[in-house]
Amino acid sequence: MKRCAIAGWGLYPQAEATIERARFPNDLPSIIRQRQPLLPQGNCRSYGDACLFDRVVSCLPLDHLLEFDPKRGILKVEAGITLDRITRFILPHGWFLPVTPGTKFPTLAGCLAADVHGKNHHVDGTIGDFVEEMELLLADGSLVNCSPRECPDLFQATLGGMGLTGFIYSVTLRLRKVSSAFIQMRSIKTPSLSEACKIFAETKDDYTYSVAWIDCLARGRQLGRSIVMLGNHAPIEAVEASRPLSLPPEGKLSVPFFFPGFALNSWSVKAFNTLYYHRQWRHQVDSLVHFDPFFYPLDAVGHWNRIYGHSGFLQYQFVIPFANGQEIMAEILERIAHRGVASFLAVLKTMGAEHGLLSFPMPGYTLALDIPLRDKRIIPFLQELNQTVLRAGGRNYLAKDAILEREAFEAMYPRLDEFKQIKRQYDPDNLFRSHQSDRLGIS
Repeated sequence: MKRCAIAGWGLYPQAEATIERARFPNDLPSIIRQRQPLLPQGNCRSYGDACLFDRVVSCLPLDHLLEFDPKRGILKVEAGITLDRITRFILPHGWFLPVTPGTKFPTLAGCLAADVHGKNHHVDGTIGDFVEEMELLLADGSLVNCSPRECPDLFQATLGGMGLTGFIYSVTLRLRKVSSAFIQMRSIKTPSLSEACKIFAETKDDYTYSVAWIDCLARGRQLGRSIVMLGNHAPIEAVEASRPLSLPPEGKLSVPFFFPGFALNSWSVKAFNTLYYHRQWRHQVDSLVHFDPFFYPLDAVGHWNRIYGHSGFLQYQFVIPFANGQEIMAEILERIAHRGVASFLAVLKTMGAEHGLLSFPMPGYTLALDIPLRDKRIIPFLQELNQTVLRAGGRNYLAKDAILEREAFEAMYPRLDEFKQIKRQYDPDNLFRSHQSDRLGIS
């Protein structure tokens, strides 16, 4: 074993770590018996310091398919498997992931640790809502089954628990039945934030998936102008292709080097946003698209995070309640535009019911921004926005956080003490830790 530099997908912050690989299930108990603090690690697709620690144990080799019931759509896998591999196995059988984030490359364990949501949270909830049970290796070396019925406290703490309750070894997941690999998409061009929110409200019962790209640099009457994208799984009769359950090709373009730090600035992003907004000249466009570009547009380009340069970037995501949500969101967008924050990846969604102890979602509006980290003076500005989010009754997403302050975190997550109590019960020596958990006082 040797120490090397590691980072999440945002490339900030970076840390020195000793990396071990759990190649077989039997490796995990022996690793735990060393009684040295550690962090289970997946494919490092979280953005901040959630996947960083001095000692990490990679679970990527634990990626085997264990059981599959093609009639009922029940899948059991080792949790180091990626969403991409799961989809490539289940789709030819007419099944799809019940919930997926905006990338197909995280591990299933990582998705449960973050309790990820997708474009359908307002309808279906998080990935945790579809877990039948999971096998968890605890700090004492025991392997336990937990589910909504068996060890429910441990189950709820693990969903959104950021890997701090133990190694997720296996997961049994309920899948979504589909008849094609395609999405019937409606794209609506909106002139303002209020119009985008109005469309979300009017279509929430008609579409499984909804999301909006938003121009975060537009100001005045154009504040929050957006392209709202709505979608449902296409029935087979709507698909003319000879292979209705076709998989995407595995090859892709890749960014071969890190861009210079000045490449992304407020001027270049403003130009991109203007072109992107006006490329759809009609108010409404209906189309049939493959699931891959609908759910994972950025995954088409390998190492796309290099466009932000060696300094990396911050993914800043928060959710605020519907009550006064539009007014608070408009205030935040105005401050972002006034500050000239250069983000061309700005995504607005609505969220449904909350559950879990440290899970992110709550009923309301969520905005995610990719922000180049050329100048660290942006961090105090974002921490000021955190206070606005907090006063609105909202919170930040731990899977994408690198800058949240402990006091704000404790106020945003009112069930933190419940989580800490369960963690102390199952991990009394605080074996499972991360740089994020140390920073926020979780561990």
